[in-house]
Formats: sequence, C-alpha cells, structure tokens
Amino acid sequence: MCSIFGVTSKKIDAELLKQCFERTVSRGPDMSSFVEIPIGYLGFHRLAIMGLDERGMQPFRLEDDYVVCNGELYGFRPLRDRLMASYTLMSQSDCEILLPLYHEYGLEMFKTLDAEFALLLYDAAQNRLIAARDPIGIRPLYYGRLPDGEWAFASEPKNLMGLCDEILPFPPGHYWVDGQFVQYADPAYVGYFTMKSEEEVCAKLRRLLMDGVEKRLDADAPVGFLLSGGLDSSLVCAIAQKLLHKPIRTFAIGMDVDAIDLKYARMVADYIGSDHTEVIISEKDVLDALPTVVELLGTWDITTIRASIGMYLVCKWIHEHTDVRVLLTGEISDELFGYKYTDFAPSAADFQAEAVKRIRELHVYDVLRADRCISVNSLEARVPFGDLKFVRYAMSIDPELKMNTHNMGKYLIRKAFADDHILPDEILWRQKAAFSDAVGHSMVNDLKTLAERTYSDAEFVEKARGYDYCPPFTKESLLYRELFERFYPGHARMIPDYWMPNKTWPGCNVDDPSARVLSNYGASGV
Repeated sequence: MCSIFGVTSKKIDAELLKQCFERTVSRGPDMSSFVEIPIGYLGFHRLAIMGLDERGMQPFRLEDDYVVCNGELYGFRPLRDRLMASYTLMSQSDCEILLPLYHEYGLEMFKTLDAEFALLLYDAAQNRLIAARDPIGIRPLYYGRLPDGEWAFASEPKNLMGLCDEILPFPPGHYWVDGQFVQYADPAYVGYFTMKSEEEVCAKLRRLLMDGVEKRLDADAPVGFLLSGGLDSSLVCAIAQKLLHKPIRTFAIGMDVDAIDLKYARMVADYIGSDHTEVIISEKDVLDALPTVVELLGTWDITTIRASIGMYLVCKWIHEHTDVRVLLTGEISDELFGYKYTDFAPSAADFQAEAVKRIRELHVYDVLRADRCISVNSLEARVPFGDLKFVRYAMSIDPELKMNTHNMGKYLIRKAFADDHILPDEILWRQKAAFSDAVGHSMVNDLKTLAERTYSDAEFVEKARGYDYCPPFTKESLLYRELFERFYPGHARMIPDYWMPNKTWPGCNVDDPSARVLSNYGASGV
C-alpha cells in the first residue's frame, strides 16, 4: 500500500498540509515526497512493491503532467513494452505507465485499466486535477472541501481531519474532474444474466479465479497469504501453491482459549505444504488493540470492528517478524455468492439485489477492513475474488444458481474446484463461519463484556439518545461509537449504516450482525 494526498489550493500553509499527510506514513514508509504543482500540492508515501529502486518513486512526471497513484495495474508489462515505442519510461513500476496512457486515451483511460487504484493526476494543458478510484474501491480515497472552497483528497480520512468540515469516501468506479463526479464503471450492474448450465458456470468461475490469483502473484517484494481455514482464503492459498510449485507462506490467528479456525487453517497448510505460522492472541491483546483498531479503521460499524481486531493483530505480527510485503486475502466472495443470512432470501431477485447492494458498499465495510488492517502495518493487500473479470462474471450468473438449494452456501465456487482436489473435502465443503467468531467466540464475548462493564443500562439509554445519525442500539455499538467520536468527531456520516443482515427477510430481524444469532448457523462455528 501507498498513501496519496492532494489539494487544489495554495492558501493553506504547506507545513500544515505536510503534517496532515504524515499521519499515514505507515502506508508507505520507504520514501516520501511532497511537491508543489501550479494549482496546489501532491504528496506520496511509498511502499515499494514493483520496481523497488528509487526510479519507481512518485510523483511520476511526463512533460508538465504529474500523477500519484496507490495501486496495482495488472498485466502492465505488455502495455509498458508497447508504450516504450513512444515514451521514455525510467522504472519498472506499473504506475509509471499511467501518464502515457492518459496522453493516449484521456479520461477514457479509466475504463481500460485492470487495476486496483486510487490516483491524483495533474493535467497541465487543462490546468486541472483529476482524481479517480477503481470500480470496487479496493484502494481507498477520501475527499472534502477546504475553507476556501477548494478540494482536498487523501488515502485516509485522518489526513483530512482539521482541513475539511465534511469528509466523505470517494465513490468507487468514478473519476472527478472540474468539481464533478463521473461514473465510468459499476461492476454490480448486470444488463442481462448469463443463462448457462451449472457445469459451464463452474468451469468459467474456476478459470477466472485461477487467473485472478495468478496475476496477483506478480510482485518484486515478498508475498504471503492470510489463511483462516475458511473456504475463500483456503482456495486462494491452494491455487497459489498449485501455480508456484514452491511452499507459500501462510498465516493464521486465533484466541488462546477457543480458536475455531486454527485447526482448519493447519489442515489446509499441511495439505498444500505451506510454510505456516499460527499467531495466538489473548483477551488482553484484543482489548488493548480496540482503540487502535477503531482509529485506523475510521468506522463505528460493529461487524467491521470485530472482524478487524484479529486481522490487525496477525498483520502486526507479520510486519514485526517477517519480510513479507504483499498479502493475498479471501475477501469479496461472500458478497458475490452469499452469507449465512442470504439463505433466507425470499427469491432469486432478492438475492441478486442484496449482492448488488453489498458489492456497491464494499469500500466502507470488508474492503475498508482489509485495507486499513494491512496497510497500517506497511503491507499491501491483494484480493483475487475482487478481480474485475471475476466479479463481473459472478454478478452476471443467474441468481437462481447462486441460491442455497444444496444446503451448502457458495455451492458454485465449491463445485468449481471439486475435481481439482487442491483442498481437503473437509475444507472445500465446510460450512461458513464468520471470521470474528472463528478467531474464537471468546473474542466477541470479551468485547461485549467490556461494553457491559463500561455502561449501566441507564447510561446506555442516555448516551445513545445523543446520536441522531445511526444511533447505537447495544452497549457494544455505543462503545465503538464513542471511540470513533474520540478520533473523528462529527464525521460519522463517512459510514452509511450498520452492516446487518437484511432485516426485512424472514429469520433475519436480529439485533447482532454475527451469523451466530441466525437459526441456520448450525455447525459453522465448531
């Protein structure tokens, strides 16, 4: 991960801007730059992943144009070779091709990128700044208005605290130019469904996911893998092991008293022959990390915070004890193929509508979690299930095929790899367990107990009344909201709502986001 920053004003003191930008130096600890451009300033903190020497440092410049980008451009090497015929490219960095591409295609460039990115580009001929973000929002970007009416952009909201009265997430799949947002992509939109047989669908899902993993193995820095022992991360690890023909490095985390996932992660690691590490955490580790996690996330959402504590702590261990710089993860499968609660979808149309909603909101929930927990530890996240071709195809599948009619969630993706035998059947056909629960039921219980100790019933009622936007509805949610307001006072609207099952569906009107409270949880958490 890297950190980018930019303002379209010169009326703000440059030293103040630099101080705000320094708040995210952990995203890019290798090198930093802060440069003046004709209309303002650009900043870049670098985490070197591709083209590791100093020639890969940003901002990149072409004539009088500049760009800073936090991103990975997949399949960039053939593009680079073609562009070399017309442009002088000095580094092996993927992002150096952005300005030549902009000179070739203009704003249409964004539609052509197979990438996870957030960028700021200064166009000298038009004397304007252009901002853009990838279609899913895997790379973060925030924006706000400065006191003089000009604009500020940054990788994280903490960079804009004290500069902007209102801070909002930059919408995925959009670019911003001349004060206007323009949508160039929406991977959740489906014009028509792919009406294929189950066998044909599974074959294509397999091929696309294999491709999505393979292209994310391209890095000049060491690569590792988060392995929970659930289906999604296990598949990513198994595919990578199959492609690389050498032991990969896998990491799992669990509580010291009741870890669920560790035994399954170990089973996968033994089966694929990975170099595996278990990170064990205690109640003290969890409670000590809570304020840090809320600050790094910039959210008050219950699900995101619960799921982030384990992820943050395992990434912290990786940062402190290894040379790994890139982590592949299993996010985004649930949004495409269903959660435990989507078993209750009243119809295929309802299932699809829920998937559309979840994909469009990924950037403020699961993707936000993965980015912050990984990047704050100076690592880069790569998400194979978020590959654009894979997402677009998965969203186009007839939702009747994705409904849980086999008493097995995410049946299609399981069946797609059933004949490969790259995972034990016990893992491939394991019922889904929520990550925060599978780290250990005691972790969530410890957090709830802390909230109970913090507020009496009367205090909870009184304090919760003080919030008119998405008011807390449990003591745990109040605890998180108060921590959030400590770090981001008045900016609760960065998050649209609590991540919860669809309460309008039968069996889903619950007061806790954990799948543990659903009637169909069954043996998921054992």
